[in-house]
Amino acid sequence: MPEYLSPGVYVEEFDSGAVPMEAVSTSTAGFIGMAMRGPVIGKPQLVTSFADYQRTYGGYLSEAKYGDKRFLPYAVEQFFLNGGARAFVMRVAPEDAKPASASAGRLTFTAANPGLWGNAIRVIVEPASKARTQVYDKVADNALKVKSCDGFNAGDVVELFDGKASAYAVIKSSQDNIIVFDAPVTADVVDKNLRPTKYIRTAEIKVTVKYEDAAEEYDGVSFNAEASNYIVSRMQKSELVKVAVSAAAPAAKPAPAPAKGKDGKEEPAAPAQAPASGVVSPFASVGGKGGMLLVSLDNGSDGNIAGVTAADYIGVDNGPGKRTGIQAFLENSVVSIMAVPGVTDADVQLSLVAHCENLKSRFAVLDMPLTATKVDELLEQRDIFDSSYAALYHPWLECFDALAKRSAYMPPSGAVMGIYARCDIERGVHKAPANEVVRGCTGLSTPYNEREQDLLNPQGVNLIRAFTGRGIRVWGARTASSNALWKYVNVRRLFIYTEETIRANTNWVVFEPNSEALWSRVRRTVELFLASMWRSGALAGTSPSEAFFVEIGRTTMTQDDIDNGRLICNIGIAPVKPAEFVIFRITQHTAEAGGE
Repeated sequence: MPEYLSPGVYVEEFDSGAVPMEAVSTSTAGFIGMAMRGPVIGKPQLVTSFADYQRTYGGYLSEAKYGDKRFLPYAVEQFFLNGGARAFVMRVAPEDAKPASASAGRLTFTAANPGLWGNAIRVIVEPASKARTQVYDKVADNALKVKSCDGFNAGDVVELFDGKASAYAVIKSSQDNIIVFDAPVTADVVDKNLRPTKYIRTAEIKVTVKYEDAAEEYDGVSFNAEASNYIVSRMQKSELVKVAVSAAAPAAKPAPAPAKGKDGKEEPAAPAQAPASGVVSPFASVGGKGGMLLVSLDNGSDGNIAGVTAADYIGVDNGPGKRTGIQAFLENSVVSIMAVPGVTDADVQLSLVAHCENLKSRFAVLDMPLTATKVDELLEQRDIFDSSYAALYHPWLECFDALAKRSAYMPPSGAVMGIYARCDIERGVHKAPANEVVRGCTGLSTPYNEREQDLLNPQGVNLIRAFTGRGIRVWGARTASSNALWKYVNVRRLFIYTEETIRANTNWVVFEPNSEALWSRVRRTVELFLASMWRSGALAGTSPSEAFFVEIGRTTMTQDDIDNGRLICNIGIAPVKPAEFVIFRITQHTAEAGGE
């Protein structure tokens, strides 16, 4: 209880009503596949348009080089074309793919990720300076009094200009306008004139990284690892290159050979002389001469694309920041629909379905083989799966290939996920993502008729069909489950939405006193959320009592549950089912004699 120690009036706030729930997103897609460039380890990257995808992952992939592994960029394009708004992408690359690299003196630049693309990276290095000041006096052999020591840090290389030539030294300390160097200063840089011609200034470099239309600029970076402008720290977030700095190692003079005395015996050798300071500007230490140094990266490789296997798509879980393939999406909490476009390998698809089932917050959209055209071939592929967290779509879509400048068949998963997102945004997740036009599609790889769909639809194969005057439409909304309770895509996705929204908005309950007051508040919170779903048409029933129920209290928990910290709430909802079969029963009606 609050403390009341002195007389007075106290005003207190407390929460007693329902806590508003913010709905989670159901339209964020996740894609896995091969790309021209982009990270292959770590977190999937967010893209919000196809142009955004191209900036991070490159453009279209040629059929001649990538074959049936080229469909990721086309699927992402179809996703956004059909109504998608957000997608996360994880690139897959062959194990032997190599990043381009190049060295310049103490610097080594390496492309941010593997691939032939890195050979087009150009790095421009120029001399730069972040601070300059006038020298008032020489207070010691290795110390100068300056006008201002702002910007001069221990470890910085400094240029000392005496009006005619430059020398270089390293700062040992900088404080109270006194700069101390690690060696005696021989250059005469003292200049008390109003307009000095002598000065000292820090010596850094400016690095510009260019790739096609992209450019990154890092001005005034240093080799001083203790400075805030250390080149490795400043360029750590570069999307184009990684940089490494080797230690400066001036060559020491070799020790002289032992001399022989008058008696012919060897005398102890004189100690080796300490090397000269050999301090040069950072620009010179990377091989720079004149005003600019150009470094071109090379030796990048896309690797053996034909050697990519199911294991590359499935990926490995080496812990946070080190996951690949499908496993990388363990680090993502917002993706709700996923696909590996064009990859119909059973091992890959089963791994994707297992990923969705384990997390219980995602839904897999699966392609079927382009070459599977007959009903029995499609059913054979369908029989591999039994999950309410996945749906299969066929046939492939005829779309324009902007790279080849002709039409080509593309897997439907990208367009279907765009339709999922479109329906979620325009109508809600409870609307079956079917009877929707496929945008950007001019034809189908195989035209199926109603009789063939009679065999495929009950088995959970969702066909895409062309209708005269109505365009090309998704004409199925079934999951790959044998459980009749979960046979509709929208029902499973509605439950995912409901479960995830309740989970994300009830963390405030944890560690609260497990009492009647808490139970009542949780009940009101959940009931308000479900009532809003019912009003939006997501739940069946003519009243809230028919649409849902929320039970919490002594009927759902035993004393043992309460003693062990468990709060149990039973929730039931009545999802709306799609009108899959619309039946009009018509009979002949004849007016009776004498009737009007």
